[in-house]
Amino acid sequence: MEALTARVTVDEHATVTGWNEGAERLLGYRAEEIVGRRAAVLLAEDPAARDLPALAALPRWHGTLTLRDRSGHRLRARVLAHHRAARDGTRDWLLVSAVPGVRNGSEDDTLMRRGLMQSPSCATSVYDTDLRYRRSSLAAQHALGLGEEELRGLRMTDVILTPVSELVERRMRLALETGEPQYVENHARAPGEAREHAWSVHLYRVEDPDDGRVLGVAATGHDVTEQYWARKRLQLIAAASSRIGSTLDVARTAQELADVAVPDLADFLSVDLLTSFEEDAEGAEGAEGAEGADGGAAGADAGAGDGVSLALRRVAHQSVLPGVPEAVLALGEVDEYPEGSPPVESLRSGRGLYRRVFPAALPAWVADDPLRIARIRDFGFHSVMAVPLSARGTTLGVVVLARHRRPDPFQEDDLVLAEELAARAAVCIDNARRYTRARGTAVTLQRSLLPQRLPEQSAVEVASRYLPAGARAGVGGDWFDVIPLSGARVALVVGDVVGHGIHASATMGRLRTAVRTLADIDLPPDELLTHLDDLVARLATEAEDAENGETAGDVGATCLYAVYDPVSRRCALARAGHPPPALVRPDGGVELLDLPAGPPLGLGGLPFESVEFDLPEGSVLALYTDGLLDSRTRRADTSDDGVSRLCRNLARPADSLDALCDTVLGGMLPQRPADDVALLVARTRGLDASRVAIWDVEPDPAAVAETRKSVIACLEAWGLTDAAFVTELIVSELVTNAIRHAEPPVQLRLIHDRALICEVSDASGTAPHMRRARTFDEGGRGLLLVAQLTERWGTRPGTKGGKTIWAEQNVQ
Repeated sequence: MEALTARVTVDEHATVTGWNEGAERLLGYRAEEIVGRRAAVLLAEDPAARDLPALAALPRWHGTLTLRDRSGHRLRARVLAHHRAARDGTRDWLLVSAVPGVRNGSEDDTLMRRGLMQSPSCATSVYDTDLRYRRSSLAAQHALGLGEEELRGLRMTDVILTPVSELVERRMRLALETGEPQYVENHARAPGEAREHAWSVHLYRVEDPDDGRVLGVAATGHDVTEQYWARKRLQLIAAASSRIGSTLDVARTAQELADVAVPDLADFLSVDLLTSFEEDAEGAEGAEGAEGADGGAAGADAGAGDGVSLALRRVAHQSVLPGVPEAVLALGEVDEYPEGSPPVESLRSGRGLYRRVFPAALPAWVADDPLRIARIRDFGFHSVMAVPLSARGTTLGVVVLARHRRPDPFQEDDLVLAEELAARAAVCIDNARRYTRARGTAVTLQRSLLPQRLPEQSAVEVASRYLPAGARAGVGGDWFDVIPLSGARVALVVGDVVGHGIHASATMGRLRTAVRTLADIDLPPDELLTHLDDLVARLATEAEDAENGETAGDVGATCLYAVYDPVSRRCALARAGHPPPALVRPDGGVELLDLPAGPPLGLGGLPFESVEFDLPEGSVLALYTDGLLDSRTRRADTSDDGVSRLCRNLARPADSLDALCDTVLGGMLPQRPADDVALLVARTRGLDASRVAIWDVEPDPAAVAETRKSVIACLEAWGLTDAAFVTELIVSELVTNAIRHAEPPVQLRLIHDRALICEVSDASGTAPHMRRARTFDEGGRGLLLVAQLTERWGTRPGTKGGKTIWAEQNVQ
């Protein structure tokens, strides 16, 4: 066979280095006569410049050369020259030329026709101008399930009754009319095929080469099923990247995997997770819990090889049939897969597997499960795959895929694709599981730092709501509080720490504790915010100086602090970069209180301003965080801003404060707010003047006795004679101390609220303190006596300078 082609090698110096039998037949030289000689001796004339470009730059050259044979005769030969490179870096030329006269050219047309007609992979048919079959190759006859004589004279739409044949005929007609080749790609099952194939069909007009007359149209189809499925697999992987893991919810992520794989890969798919994760998650707390859960799951995985069944919970499934009728488990149900089942084998080995299922000879592992047997036979399951869900070295569960509609069983390529999809989904599920655990811990921490119940007090009726942000935002640092103060007053607080997460929740807890501590010493709102501002600045410094250079993030906060006095019906407020409160007056009118904004907490060195308002009894004060007004939560059908909507919702009639909270949240927010929302509403109450008694005390020790008499008479009028003895002692001690150690004017006030409150005010700014009196000391026991006889006592700055010492007795 080598003699049919002349093969000559020439080195870079134009010396002949190789000569075969075909070259000897072509030119007459024997190898020993020509090897080692210059190749120029073979040329009868130099090649034209246009036929011989710069060869050194070309990997291959072809053209016609005039050669001289051994006898001196000239002949023209078509030469193909390959420029080759050896491993040692040297280069040479391989020249080849067909030896003439070795084949009969008259057979070429017959050979060509036979080759096309007998092609096993190229389905070729030719049609006349009426689009009727004339000839078809063996591959086309096989695909159509009919012989050539059976096809002759029929149209494609007569043979294949599908929309695809109608499309192909329209394209045939277009090719006939325009002469432009047409292309059609389809995926269908041909009548002569047992399964669906993808076909790439080229249509082109057939013309007479002599006169250009149109003879018909030809259709050449190539089976591109493998390429089709390779493209579908790539599309599935791309879809998985964008569709799986769109949320941090475990069940939804698992369902996204099922939705991606059905119907393109499987007819039915289920996702089951190991129940051991649920047990570990319930007992886990913080980072230690996360490690314990991983270890527990790994242990359950290892146990799959010990002959015991595995408990798995169904979290997602999908089917090509509506309602997923193939499923033997409902979502959320737990089942135990026995040894030998594909899920257990897959979990035990840590690798995916696929099996054929034959309804007439079912595997042993379903022998004791009549429901699964019925499902397999009713729906005709014939192929199943099981792929473990593993991420970061931990096995989470298993994915089971099955086919009953598509006739093709699972193959190795399908398993590779399923493993790729499962690997992507497993990472997303593990991320969701870890996030859910971490967020649960943070939410628990945050809720534990918020008031578990609002304290009992008489100044205001209160209701509150707290809504955590959506899953992506994470828990935040919003908080609210109701703090009973001395003199029947109450403090209302709403604050918001910058950021989200455990750090924000922890910072919120520290600030809430600080506010309660500062409120306990009865600082005015502006002074309290100044101290809180200093604290936030110190927290920010601590975050910047964290160990190993790791910062906990920016520390900042906003806060609104209000103090309401039911006796005077006045409310003092100050805010630090927080939204202003809204006031609903008894007549139903709603307004935002004109309150100086103040800088956010943590800036340091900037003043805060407190403002007082008269609040009629029955007014409703609404304090909230900015999540309630966030523009991202605005509904698409509204164009006004959050403040207007808030006022409109507060003005709506409501049977109670709880109902008002629900009305406001329902009118302002979607189901999952973008930011944490805290809402605190308080309806003011007034203390009747008959329950308050005030005496101006002369700065003379003799006035103490007269003051005691007045107090006893007041208590009798209030029906509190049982408290007279203790109250008399308290009044004597506090008034005497004020006369002796303070400055006038001295004033005594009794308030009959939930407790009996005794207050003594003077003009001195020096606060008393309790000390241990020695045996022979004449003083130092008064405040100790007051502390022992009362529920609580304390001191606060006076409204116009000086101080007020107060004590409360429980008289209920």
